[in-house]
Amino acid sequence: MRNEKNIVESLLSSTGITINGNNPCDPQVHNEKFYGRVLRQGSLGLGESYMDGWWDCERLDQFFHKILSADLDRRVKDDFGMALKIALNFILNAGRKSKAFEIGQKHYDIGNDLYKVMLDKRLVYTCGYWNPSTVRPPPLAGSRLKAGQAHGSGSMTLDEAQEAKLDLTCKKIGLKAGQRILDIGCGWGSFVAFAAEKYKVTALGITVSKEQKELADKLYKDLPVEIRLQDYRNINEKFDHVVSLGMFEHVGCKNYRTYMEVVHKALKDDSLFLLHTIGGNRSVRTTDPWIEKYIFPNSMLPSINQISKSIEGLFVVEDFHNFGTDYDKTLMSWHENFENGWHSIKENYNNRFYRMWRYYLLACAGSFRARKNQLWQIVLSKKGVSGGYKSIR
Repeated sequence: MRNEKNIVESLLSSTGITINGNNPCDPQVHNEKFYGRVLRQGSLGLGESYMDGWWDCERLDQFFHKILSADLDRRVKDDFGMALKIALNFILNAGRKSKAFEIGQKHYDIGNDLYKVMLDKRLVYTCGYWNPSTVRPPPLAGSRLKAGQAHGSGSMTLDEAQEAKLDLTCKKIGLKAGQRILDIGCGWGSFVAFAAEKYKVTALGITVSKEQKELADKLYKDLPVEIRLQDYRNINEKFDHVVSLGMFEHVGCKNYRTYMEVVHKALKDDSLFLLHTIGGNRSVRTTDPWIEKYIFPNSMLPSINQISKSIEGLFVVEDFHNFGTDYDKTLMSWHENFENGWHSIKENYNNRFYRMWRYYLLACAGSFRARKNQLWQIVLSKKGVSGGYKSIR
């Protein structure tokens, strides 16, 4: 066991992290079995041992920023388990139609009370747009979190950053009154409702979450929007524009081409498709084992190469915008809301869930801060915009 501890300490020596050190990013180990568990199981052992209370860290986001910046995630992993998972992904199709609703049941249906506490007023569960040059709509009444004051984003609130993102999306596709749009993976209906309110369009949103649909139906019953519980492969209508905000991560590389063919068929010839997705710096066929088991089953992050192959012969790339650093700010804001609101929902969850959820939010924040993950908005047309597309930021 002593040797295992020495190995872990040696691995961490290049990161600026000290076991049981005095800095906020230093892990405090309560169980000596922690070292062997991490060496044998990699990220899964690291996450599960935190959930089990074997170690703590005052600033998990800083901890992950440091170890990911040092590429420690690629040096400590369960090589056999990862190799087996990659091999299975070549044979199986985790994003196949029969499993489409599993992510809804295991992640998005865990409780609307949780998401109401954590997210902004519109319940936008995707990256906010914290660009200080953005012309922002007026702040929502009662905005809860002055996230900028805590995380270096000027005076913007989470509510403002999310409205800025929704408005940016509408402007990028040139949304006009009277048009009909489709949102693939609409969540609680935040984008379709915003577009209907501000741009006077009609909209269809599809989701695989029963809880999302039920709440969205109540929230937006007076708007010209429809929310369907539906897999994207069952779309069989035409739209003026299509958007997809934070859903492509659940499609899986074996289905990227099918997904793009569905969108191509649904889109009118002179219209635009905006794809908003988290992306990775390398092409992969699987995801982090802890994220797969506890947060996003059957999910993976696409690479630029994988996306480009999936659209070849179908779409023209009109615009490519990376604002991945804004996800760090968004996740830190979600975490602050979660911590502040935990007392109001904790009777519906246990302490292990609490540790799991804060670990998820802060690990992801650290990953975006280390630039391991990106956030892309890609505007695509079927035949190319006549005269060229003007980028909007």
